[in-house]
Amino acid sequence: MPDAEDLLAGLDPEQRQVAQALRGPVCVIAGAGTGKTRAITHRIAYGVATGVYKPTEVLAVTFTTRAAGEMRTRLAQLGAGGVQARTFHSAALRQARYFWPRVYGTEFPEIIASKFGLVAEAAKRVGVPTDTALIRDLSAEVEWSKVSTIRPEDYAREAPQRRRQVADLDHGTTGAILRAYEDVKHERGRIDMEDILLVTAAILADDERVAAEVRRQYRWFVVDEYQDVNPLQATLLDLWLGGRDDLCVVGDPRQTIYSFAGASPRILAGFGRKFPDAERHELVRNYRSTPQIVAAANAVFGPRGGDGVQLRSQQEPGNPVSYQGYPDETAEANAVANEIALLHRRGTPYKQIAVLFRINAQSEAFEEALGQHGIPFVLRGVEGFFQRAEVRQAVTLLRGAARAGEGAGDLVADVRAVLSTMNHTEEPPSGSGAVRDRWESLHAIVTMAGDLAAEQPDADLTALVADLDRRAQQAHAPTADGVTLATLHAAKGLEWDAVFLVGMHEGMMPSVHADTPAAVEEERRLFYVGVTRARHDLIISWSATRHPGGRGNRPPTRFLDALLPAQHEARQPVRSPRQRKVALCRVCRKPLAAADRSRGRCADCPSTYDEALFEALRTWRKEISTEQSVPAYVVFTDATLQAIAEVKPTSVQQLAGIRGVGQAKLERYGDAVLSVVTEHA
Repeated sequence: MPDAEDLLAGLDPEQRQVAQALRGPVCVIAGAGTGKTRAITHRIAYGVATGVYKPTEVLAVTFTTRAAGEMRTRLAQLGAGGVQARTFHSAALRQARYFWPRVYGTEFPEIIASKFGLVAEAAKRVGVPTDTALIRDLSAEVEWSKVSTIRPEDYAREAPQRRRQVADLDHGTTGAILRAYEDVKHERGRIDMEDILLVTAAILADDERVAAEVRRQYRWFVVDEYQDVNPLQATLLDLWLGGRDDLCVVGDPRQTIYSFAGASPRILAGFGRKFPDAERHELVRNYRSTPQIVAAANAVFGPRGGDGVQLRSQQEPGNPVSYQGYPDETAEANAVANEIALLHRRGTPYKQIAVLFRINAQSEAFEEALGQHGIPFVLRGVEGFFQRAEVRQAVTLLRGAARAGEGAGDLVADVRAVLSTMNHTEEPPSGSGAVRDRWESLHAIVTMAGDLAAEQPDADLTALVADLDRRAQQAHAPTADGVTLATLHAAKGLEWDAVFLVGMHEGMMPSVHADTPAAVEEERRLFYVGVTRARHDLIISWSATRHPGGRGNRPPTRFLDALLPAQHEARQPVRSPRQRKVALCRVCRKPLAAADRSRGRCADCPSTYDEALFEALRTWRKEISTEQSVPAYVVFTDATLQAIAEVKPTSVQQLAGIRGVGQAKLERYGDAVLSVVTEHA
């Protein structure tokens, strides 16, 4: 076993104070990247080494199996291998399985692997259609109500006060489904994951002998990520303690982002009121990020500060945080892909780069852009756009309609007509959740149809299906060693050398559903989580509109108000439409000098395509447009020619995979374009 003083030797002053605070209630406010796991594992090991703790009398609980495993590994390395480090569910299940036969005289019930089937049956009993997305949302509401300790019969009264909404169901119907779910589960003799906590709490509350046995077993408690505790977990923790106060909690109020799932920020905030004599310690030394990134993180909360700590970076100075606005989402995605390629060429591994966004539906543009650039990626907590069930079904229906020759000639209207058979509407559903995610995915297909129609006015459903197939093929680049694509929620607890926070405009961040001050503040905390994931490079971007050529009126998120440099263009007055549009470098997106405008990029920025081939293609296009008496862009846009000059296709199949090359243009110009590419080579 390591010497007690040796355990303190490698800790900073604040971590050392935590490690030496062995008795009584202790609250540790640990800022992002401040080494909280190091502090609490050394605290436990120091308590064991000094004889204050018996390893078997310590219970450390956290929220993920990964975090619990990491804690056990560190404790074993520090000589405290006998300590129990578990998730709330794992600790509760162990106790429930042991005591259930003694208390109830029967075998422990079977735990269901998924609520989906039982919730679907409950919805059917109430007369609600069992749509897959709706069942997912109802399953999540079952979980929320149980961890919030709200009974089905109280749901209709409590839900409006807590601003809960499942799709377009009224609260009474949702409450009835929750009641029916409990009935179905009881009839089958099953329990779910939330029941594990409920039955453990019930056993401890109802049987004093069992409670006393558990309290003799565990005397010292540590709770990691305390800001994520929900009311049911707090109740179970109180029953474990049994009026004692040998409890150490560790959390960060600025990373409370799971209120939608039942976590209550009031539990951490109220720790001092519950335990007036509690010691409070703050970990403020950030070992993860550069001073520039830490300064941005601190500025997210502005002078009002609020709960949490002001971080102090312990790293060497690095690059300034980059703030970039783009005309549309396609331009943003392509610029991010270019920047990632540049970072990779400069030595940053793909696996140390992340693209983080607010909702799943935002992933598609970046899947496509990274695929076009040949950049490998992995999806974390996000299902690939073209792998989503609703997208697969939509593409199948569109393909069938195209083969049948259906359609009135207006591509967008034709797509809406096909998707209406999937109950897709022009207006989004109320609330968030899986139903909203499904709507967003289908709406993205409508958007793609609009983009294609703007680029190729004669495009029909056949052309759209070909375009969707091309997008799916280009986006199919997942690999174990690639750029991470993830939502901000899925990124919590992780870190990368370079982080791109994308789509950071009003309406997305904060979400359009954040319609109360409390909801907006949770979105601010979510934004903060994203900022603090970056070690060396942080690039924050937004786009003025969704579609290329659309009306650009989306401002950057209000959370950037205190972060944007004073001279940043986003702070400048909006230009009149009559004013000349500033030409931007296609690589770094900075304004171009007059001498660089014909090139389209700054003189010192790397070219992303073969410029000689591009000029050869432009010469060919001019000849064709003159011959046909049409504007040059009707043949191919500059963007499409640049893509051709970058890919250098050698076959019709490769050419067909390039954005802007539809079936009609492939038949009309394909052979000539391939000849230009071949001659240039």
